[in-house]
Amino acid sequence: MEKEHQLNQKLYYESMIEGNEQHPIKLLGNLYMAEMQKEVSDLSYIRFSQGEVYFHNHDYEAAIFKWENINNELDAWAKKNIADAYFELQLHSTAEEIYKTVQTDSAMLQTEVLLQLFSLYIEQGKHEEAVVAIKRAVDLNPDYPDVTVLARAYFEKHHDWDNAIELAINEAVRTEELSWFNILQTYVEQGYTKRMEPNVFNQTLVSLYRIDYASFESLTAALWNSYKVEESYFAWLKEINYILMHLERSRTYSWQQLSTLYKDTYFELINGKNLIKEISHLIPNHITNWMKVASKTDALIAATSTLSWYEIFMSNLDPEIVNEAESIIRSSARYDQGLTDGYHLFTLISEWAKKNGVELGKRFEWIVSELLDTCQHHLLITGAGGNGKKAVIRSLVGESNMNDSVTTSILYKNHDEMELREVTDEGIKEISALTNIDTTLEAIVYYQNRLSFLKENGLALIDTPIITGRNKFKNGVLQYLPLADSLLFVLDREELFSERELDIVVKIREQAPGLPIHFLINVQDSEQELYDLAASRVNTYFPKAKVFAYSGQLGQLQEMTKYMKGNRNLEEERTSKVLQYIRKTIKFLLERRVEIENGMVDSIKRNEDMVVKLTGATNQVIDLEEEKVRLIKRSFSEIKNEMREVINEEIPKLLHDCSAFVNEDSDFGKVHLQLNDEMNKRVQSYMNDSAMLRFHRSFQNWIEEAKGEFEQAQYFLSELSGGLNDLYEEEKLMLECDFKVLDDWKRDADRLTRGNIHVDKMNILLRFTPSQFLLKSAGKIFGALQQNKALLHKKYKQYIESEDYSEVAARLADEFLQPYVLFEKALDRDINIFFQNPLSILQETIDATNQEIKLSKEELQEMRVNPESYRDPLTLFQVKLLQFEWMTKAGKEVKQYR
Repeated sequence: MEKEHQLNQKLYYESMIEGNEQHPIKLLGNLYMAEMQKEVSDLSYIRFSQGEVYFHNHDYEAAIFKWENINNELDAWAKKNIADAYFELQLHSTAEEIYKTVQTDSAMLQTEVLLQLFSLYIEQGKHEEAVVAIKRAVDLNPDYPDVTVLARAYFEKHHDWDNAIELAINEAVRTEELSWFNILQTYVEQGYTKRMEPNVFNQTLVSLYRIDYASFESLTAALWNSYKVEESYFAWLKEINYILMHLERSRTYSWQQLSTLYKDTYFELINGKNLIKEISHLIPNHITNWMKVASKTDALIAATSTLSWYEIFMSNLDPEIVNEAESIIRSSARYDQGLTDGYHLFTLISEWAKKNGVELGKRFEWIVSELLDTCQHHLLITGAGGNGKKAVIRSLVGESNMNDSVTTSILYKNHDEMELREVTDEGIKEISALTNIDTTLEAIVYYQNRLSFLKENGLALIDTPIITGRNKFKNGVLQYLPLADSLLFVLDREELFSERELDIVVKIREQAPGLPIHFLINVQDSEQELYDLAASRVNTYFPKAKVFAYSGQLGQLQEMTKYMKGNRNLEEERTSKVLQYIRKTIKFLLERRVEIENGMVDSIKRNEDMVVKLTGATNQVIDLEEEKVRLIKRSFSEIKNEMREVINEEIPKLLHDCSAFVNEDSDFGKVHLQLNDEMNKRVQSYMNDSAMLRFHRSFQNWIEEAKGEFEQAQYFLSELSGGLNDLYEEEKLMLECDFKVLDDWKRDADRLTRGNIHVDKMNILLRFTPSQFLLKSAGKIFGALQQNKALLHKKYKQYIESEDYSEVAARLADEFLQPYVLFEKALDRDINIFFQNPLSILQETIDATNQEIKLSKEELQEMRVNPESYRDPLTLFQVKLLQFEWMTKAGKEVKQYR
């Protein structure tokens, strides 16, 4: 080994000149010459040594020359040295090639070659090659001086955390030195390991457990916390539990960190966010190991968690663990956090219920929260008669704090400042006076004020309405029994525990079998016989009940209060009530799931029926619209056609009458022009004075008829929407038509039928027809002769009176009615506008209902496909509830599971 160290340091030459003071070069030269003189010479050792001396003196070429001629066992070292020389000469490629040719069995030489390659690759910036070289060196010779230190430093410098972690794991297991475990823990705490598979650390943890418990706990806790928010968290839990299941249990070391981690993780797993199938394979080993590492403060929680899980799921737990859990419960001190822990569980369930669309009700939640106040004994006072109870309440809270007209329950509490709130299922709100209670809702009033008697005696008073009538328990005594620590039933002096009062108290006892019930009767000192009779009747049915006599003295009430409070452990009793509330809540939520599903099925069926009805209603409206379009358009067409007929009839008459315009004195050369003007004038006058007026009246009558049709349609739609709203049981649909269409029509009617219309001048007698041509020519030729005028007059008159003016009338009718034809063409659109809103509302309602059906079906399908998403959290809440129930049994005998 000493020789290899010399070779590695290039100091082999010292063994050849040992004790000689001469310069190595000179001495080795002399040895070389002497060796040459021998018959059989071996110059390799001298050459190797000369090469070392040249190297140390930076004569690298001379050193290379010497080392190239080595043919003995130093050949491998010579090659390595040659590569070193080329490295020094910055001939990296040559050096790398030579390093790779070195073949040797020497671990040191192999390691040194790898380290030199590692340095060479670093200088060349070849990170991947450097990593390979240093990892091979570590694998080959991990104990070689500084090799692991170099590797770690390089990996950390280049943030190569995977290789750094691998190095730390391997070295920790190999050397079992705590320093490497600490290095690994540092990597874990810095978050470099969280994406690695948890089983990578299996052997590391097993090794560390044998070496040092504290370090094992510290590293395990670091890994645990690093995996908490990673996808591999469950894989980690499976791995660590597997490891601990197969390690010998330490009875002396106190596992503080692991105990807390096991506890916190257990409650995270069963907090309702995970399905049972996702955690059921983890929990048995988890709670088994928790029992192994639980600290003294967590032992009871671990034991009760074990038994509660075992009772619900009957898991394959080691009987020894179950026995140990039972033993811990029996030997533990009384658990005094059950009330607050139970309430915390109740709030978790309440929040979960809200997220799943189930409201427990603010009043219900408020009652549970009131149970946390163990400083005040809750006394519920009730009775079947009013006068006696009122007197007692008045004595306890004072006259000024009462209002005899209040018919709801009131909780009186002492407080320095006045506070008045109404608590209903919908919420909690402040009110200014007892008279401002919303009597339509089931409510309890929370009343705080300076109430001296309640303060002095540590009381909170629950005053419920007197119990009478058919709904005698509504919003009264039965709803608030869980809030009461004691119940005082005020007897009616006139009936002395009658059948009616007995029936009420029996009902109360059935609802709250553990609630202490006492009785009070208003009697004077002189009415001892009356008191004795009342006490005798009460004790016949309730032998343990106390009957108090009250004659208006506060001292009597103080004694009564003292007796009822006794040596009661309110915290334990209230804890039991909170747990009962939780059990009832879980049962309610499980039943509610079925109700929700059934309700959803009914809702889908109702909505599908409504879509059918809405579609039918839409078709009815469409039919109604088509009918109104047909009727209104036909009516308008009739007045338009009527007007055309009138024009076609009246215009020819009017033009025939124009024959009177021609006489024997007329200028027959121009009379046709004058007559054409006269005809146009008379047509214009007729159209403005007669035709337009007549059409205006007809138009207005048509609008009134259309209005009647629209009103009939609106009446039908109102009836239709009323029927649909009856089905919805709310005013959901308002099928209002757009009557502004009528206003538009009225404006159009005024615009089209008021004022004078302009009729374009027509060529009535100036057309180029044979008869007109002959007549006009004759007039021009013969009109100048007096004897011909009588003949021309007769001919003109005959022509005018016999001419067919139907074409002229038709042209005039077409011109006159042209705007109304355009108006008629727009009627379809206008009537569509009238019905547009009802049709839109119906279609929007159909679309919304179909969307609701779709979403409901998807939700129902999800509920049926994954029922465990609702059921599993409630089952896990049951596990936690059972655990709290077990904790309340600490120090007592518990049921044995076999």
